[in-house]
Amino acid sequence: MKMTRKEFLKLTGAGLVLVFGGQELAALDRMAQAPGPNGAKPQRRKQWAMIVDTRKCAKDRGCTSCMEACDWAHNIPDIPDNAHQIKWVWNEPVDKVFNDYDVRYMEESQRTEPIPVMCNHCDSPPCVRVCPTGATWKRPEDGIVMMDWHRCIGCRYCMAACPYGARSFNWVDPRPYIKKLNPDFPTRTKGVVEKCCFCDERLAVGKAPACVEACPEKAMMFGDVNDPKSEIREVLAKNYVLRRRPELGTGPNIYYLI
Repeated sequence: MKMTRKEFLKLTGAGLVLVFGGQELAALDRMAQAPGPNGAKPQRRKQWAMIVDTRKCAKDRGCTSCMEACDWAHNIPDIPDNAHQIKWVWNEPVDKVFNDYDVRYMEESQRTEPIPVMCNHCDSPPCVRVCPTGATWKRPEDGIVMMDWHRCIGCRYCMAACPYGARSFNWVDPRPYIKKLNPDFPTRTKGVVEKCCFCDERLAVGKAPACVEACPEKAMMFGDVNDPKSEIREVLAKNYVLRRRPELGTGPNIYYLI
């Protein structure tokens, strides 16, 4: 039986975590060992990651608590024109999120179930490689893919490079469309790109991301995936999880329990 290249990629992508789960987690441990200065003993580097349990999320189909919390925390505008919408966390149906997997035999209710998506804070982010000004970069200490809106020139190369559609461009001034201003987080201007930042401002003071904290079903889990003793690693070791388009080699750090 002949197999097309696309079918082969689907098959191998779906099997990465299931077949090589133990090897993949072991590889995370090896990658986490960053050499210390002056030949010092290697120190473990963090890699923040998130698990979305779609089974719990589906209990309340109309829930938007995670999105509302993110919108307020980061002054995300509510622009009525769909072409100009700014999205950090938003819902997409399962068959669109995992369009590289064969989900045609899933029940229709499961295929069309909306699940939250966001920036994947990839191990090897293509957006960082193409940015000409360094406005987007990956933090070496914890793997968060950051944005500097002051350095962004609006070229949108990062948007073209991101295979997940996780970035939004401010075509209009977003400030008039902010419903309730959070004075503790900066607003943006027309002509810059923005996206999820894993709530780096909250992590700095020991808090979980706003979406994780706000979820009434506790369908989101956040933690250091490079720590073999962390709760998030225990869940990954015991469950079958999917990541979006793993065959691209970007190494997304958002995991989905299906």
